[in-house]
Amino acid sequence: MTVTSTSSPASAPVPAGPSAPRPRGRSWLPFSAWHLLLAPLALVFAIPLVWLVLSSVMSNAEINRFPPALWPSGIDLGGYRYVLGNAMFPRWFANSLIVSAVAVTSNLVFGALGGYAFARMRFAGSRLLMGLMLATMAIPFQLTMIPTFLVMKRLGLIDTLGALIVPSLVTPFAVFLLRQFFLSLPRELEEAAWMDGCSRLRVLFLIVLPMSRPALSTVAVLTFLTTWNDLTWPLIAINHDTQYTLQLGLTTFQGLHHTQWAAVMAGNVITVLPVLLAFLFAQKSFVQSITSSGLKG
Repeated sequence: MTVTSTSSPASAPVPAGPSAPRPRGRSWLPFSAWHLLLAPLALVFAIPLVWLVLSSVMSNAEINRFPPALWPSGIDLGGYRYVLGNAMFPRWFANSLIVSAVAVTSNLVFGALGGYAFARMRFAGSRLLMGLMLATMAIPFQLTMIPTFLVMKRLGLIDTLGALIVPSLVTPFAVFLLRQFFLSLPRELEEAAWMDGCSRLRVLFLIVLPMSRPALSTVAVLTFLTTWNDLTWPLIAINHDTQYTLQLGLTTFQGLHHTQWAAVMAGNVITVLPVLLAFLFAQKSFVQSITSSGLKG
């Protein structure tokens, strides 16, 4: 007896045609091709920082020379000695640290409360209030500068650190960013906590905020950068040198007829270091927060 085997259509070989998928070839580069574009751009953006560091170890004569020296002939730490030898410099540094720390803490607390309310609670006029709050982000500081100064004067805070702290206690950006991140979190964990008898505040601080570390890190870093680098508002609200912030104090090294450029460069290097360290420390959380939050409505 002869047995004939019939091949099923599934086992038939698929002819290779133009529509057949082709395996992706491996790149001949040991890194992503995007690095060929990003590396030169990174070098361009790093040039001012490199020039700042090199200038901080030059003498005033080298900095003022024309054409300017691209590389110091020797390491001159006179600028750093001038800055660190200034009796007011530690006070300025402490003032900036106090103002920035209070602003970061208050934005995390009030931003989380406001963002959670807009993300999870529905009340009359919530959308209108959210829209008005976001509209304030489009108003330039030059328009609110005088009203803010008058309010601080009525409160008796002019020429004190309170005049720098109170306007920065909470920002619309902090509320908006945290709201967007809260919207991306699942509600199931919160609903389970509510069924167990947790209040909204306990749910927020025990469940939601531990899952929102990327967004909280982003708010903290951006608030610190803004407050630490602010010069315009301290220049208006502060008169006495004991209340100067670091940015405002560095302007005293620039005179009408003579400027200690080596001290200015050294002071700026010291000022940039905390900002650079803060960003490098929270860089991964910063990117994760931006990609997770998006623009979900």
